[in-house]
Amino acid sequence: MSLSDPVADMLTKIRNASQASFEKVDVTTSKLKLEVIKILKNEGYIKNFKKVTQENINMIRIFLKYDEKDRPIIHGLQRISTPGRRVYTGYKELPRIFNGFGTVIVSTSTGVTTGKKAAEKKVGGELICSVW
Repeated sequence: MSLSDPVADMLTKIRNASQASFEKVDVTTSKLKLEVIKILKNEGYIKNFKKVTQENINMIRIFLKYDEKDRPIIHGLQRISTPGRRVYTGYKELPRIFNGFGTVIVSTSTGVTTGKKAAEKKVGGELICSVW
């Protein structure tokens, strides 16, 4: 568990649980993690999520999604910007993941959003992660 990068820890938990065909995974809560999870839900990478409390600790329970052959929908999750190396970009230079089939999650001045929506709003920001 990485205490210096909780978002990377969350992405690793989701990636590992998805590869192990778990139904759900619990992560500790924060505003940034909740926004990233909402984007994963809206983009169709996870079934659902809900806030739960375990032993007086607020958690987010993420229900993972699989296709009809029980293969995970999430093929990859990669942290782009880290605490030691922040990566910022303008809206014109936002990366395309798998030629548009993947999603890049960006923290902008208007909030956490996908790369496509950030480009439409013409705002850049910090690249949080990519999902495919």
